[in-house]
Amino acid sequence: MRPSHLFLAVLVAAVWGVNFTVIEIGLGHFPPLLFSALRFLVAALPAVFLVGRPKVAWKWIVAVGLALGVAKFGLVFYGMDAGMPAGLTSLVLQVQAVFTAVIAAAVLGERPTRIRAAGMLVALAGIAVAAVDEGASGPLGAFALVVAAAFCWGVSNVLTRRAAPPDALNFMVWVSTVPVLPLLGLSLLTEGADRDLAALRALDWQGAGTVLFVAWVATVFGFGAWGWLLRRHPASAVAPFSLLVPVFGMSSAALFLGEPVSPLRWCAAALLVGGVALTSVTPRHRPADRPTGTGPRPRTKGPELQAAATGKATP
Repeated sequence: MRPSHLFLAVLVAAVWGVNFTVIEIGLGHFPPLLFSALRFLVAALPAVFLVGRPKVAWKWIVAVGLALGVAKFGLVFYGMDAGMPAGLTSLVLQVQAVFTAVIAAAVLGERPTRIRAAGMLVALAGIAVAAVDEGASGPLGAFALVVAAAFCWGVSNVLTRRAAPPDALNFMVWVSTVPVLPLLGLSLLTEGADRDLAALRALDWQGAGTVLFVAWVATVFGFGAWGWLLRRHPASAVAPFSLLVPVFGMSSAALFLGEPVSPLRWCAAALLVGGVALTSVTPRHRPADRPTGTGPRPRTKGPELQAAATGKATP
């Protein structure tokens, strides 16, 4: 990669990591489901009029919009509102790589290699350590919501894999149109119209700033830049930078929110990030390994899943 491309990859990881701290601040201004709905509304408008028509079938846009926008982000915002720390959320969500690999194996028949299987076990050990740490200091229910969000993220990754969008920014903008009405409806049912209207009436520059950051900076810029990098470099070269997200997430939460980072949490971070790194390893197939002779070459199943590397490392 060129130095400018390296800088862009690190910048995107930093934006996505800091985004968790911004969400924590925003939850002080909005109910969680309303905040999530506003995020997608602002991300979709006016960008939807600038990116052109969808380049994949609507069934994939709707499916990813529901799995990623409504289920995953709704659970993340609810979990953080229920007491899950921002830094720990940025870390625990990385277990989506394990869920992605497991779901892909079950649905797409993509068997994980031994290295990836070992990475899954290491990452799950990190989740167990993080659960012990959170259980000693915070609500386990909120922790479980974020783990469930990571599972929904894995589902959306596999759906995105099947959709195979040629333009990541175009796809993400159209996906952002789907969750708005379901999230607003759920907010009215569970959070109440009075609470939603009170939050909107009390809107100030800080609340508006959090919505603009999570919508335009973390979503539109983040996914657009990540997709731009993936079109110019192999996914295996871009993927490792996503592992910097929890580093920036935990650091920014400690710096701006005063969240403590215990030794046990650092241990969980090392296990989880290391396990995800192993899970993201793509084996290289050498020409010398192919059978020789005049017979036909064995058929393959195509590229291995790179869902954990396609930029879905942001809340």
